[in-house]
Amino acid sequence: MDGELSIFIMQILLNFGIYLIVTLSLNLEVGFLGLPQFGRVLTVLMGAIVAGGISGRIIAFYLGFPWGMEYTGYDNYRIVSEISDILANNPLLSLQYLIMTLILAALLGGLIGYLTAYPALRLKEAYLGITLLAFGDIMNTIAWNFEPLAGGTTGVLVPDPFRFLGGYRFVGAVAIILAIAILVYVYVEYLTRSPYGRVLRAVRDSEVAAVVYGKSITSLRRNTLIIGGALAAIGGALWSMYTGSFKAVTYTRLVWTFWPWAFMMLGGTGNNFGVLLGVLIFSIARTFIIVYKGLISTYLMISPEWLEYILVGLVIVLLVLFRPQGIIPEKPLSTLGRKEINRLVEEYLGRTERK
Repeated sequence: MDGELSIFIMQILLNFGIYLIVTLSLNLEVGFLGLPQFGRVLTVLMGAIVAGGISGRIIAFYLGFPWGMEYTGYDNYRIVSEISDILANNPLLSLQYLIMTLILAALLGGLIGYLTAYPALRLKEAYLGITLLAFGDIMNTIAWNFEPLAGGTTGVLVPDPFRFLGGYRFVGAVAIILAIAILVYVYVEYLTRSPYGRVLRAVRDSEVAAVVYGKSITSLRRNTLIIGGALAAIGGALWSMYTGSFKAVTYTRLVWTFWPWAFMMLGGTGNNFGVLLGVLIFSIARTFIIVYKGLISTYLMISPEWLEYILVGLVIVLLVLFRPQGIIPEKPLSTLGRKEINRLVEEYLGRTERK
C-alpha cells in the first residue's frame, strides 16, 4: 500500500476510534436518557490528567524515578524519556501500565460523573446543560494553572506504552485503540438493548410515566453519568498516551464536547450504529482537511484551518433544520423478538377464529 495512503487511513482509524468512544458515552447520556450533557470535556480531560499526572507518577515511583514535584517540573522530559526507554524493552510492563492507566481513568471518570450527578438531580434542561459546561471549564482552568497536577501551562510528557512495538508503533497503537473502541461499542449496544436501556428511554420520553411504574429517576441519572463519565475518561487517557503529551489548553469544549455532539446528531441520536456512522463520516472529512489543507488552500479564500470548524457548525445547523433525527433515526425496540411476536399473533388469531 502506498505510504501516503496508509498514513491517511491510519489517521482516519485513529480519529474514528477515539471519537467513537467519546461520542458513544455522550449518546448514552443524551440520546438514551435525555440529559443535556454540555460538559463532555470534563471527564475526557480527567482521563487525560490520569495519563499525564497520575499513572505516569505511579510508574515513575515503581521504577525508582522522582515522582513528586520533579515529575511535572523541568525534569519531566528527562524522567519520561527514560521511562519510555524502559517500557520499549519490556512489553509486559508496557501492557500493565496501559491497563492500569485505563482502569484509573475509568474510576476517576466515573467518580466525576457521580459528583456531577448531584446538580443533575435538581436541575433540568438548559440549567443543567450550563452547569455541566461550567464544570468542564473549571476543571480545564485548574489543570491549566495548577502545575503540580499535570505541568500547568507547560504541560507534561506522557510515558509511551506503545513504544515496545518498535517500527509498528503507529499501526499497533491505532489497532489497540480501535479494538478498545469496538469493545466499548459492543458494551454500550448491549447495555442499551437490555432492560436498563429500555428504562432510560422511558425516562427520556416521560419521567412521570417512569415514576408511576416505580423507577428511580435519581438512581438512573446517577448511574448513567457514572458509566458515561468512565467511558469518556478512557477515550481521554488513550488520546493522551497516543500523543505522548498532555496540555490542558488542548482539551477545549469545542473539540471534546461540541464535535461529539455534531457526530451524534449526524448519525442519529439514540442509535449506536448511527453514531458509529456519524463518527466515521466526520473522521474521513476531518482527516481529508488535515492532510490536504495545503492543496485546499489554493482553491479557497480562507485558511483551511477553519474548515473543520465551519464543517461542524454547518452540519449542526443543516441537521437541525432539515433532518434533526440524523442519518439513521432511532428505531422502536421491542421486548420480544419478531418471531415470538408473530407466533403470539398467530396464536391469538387462531383462538379468535375457533370462537
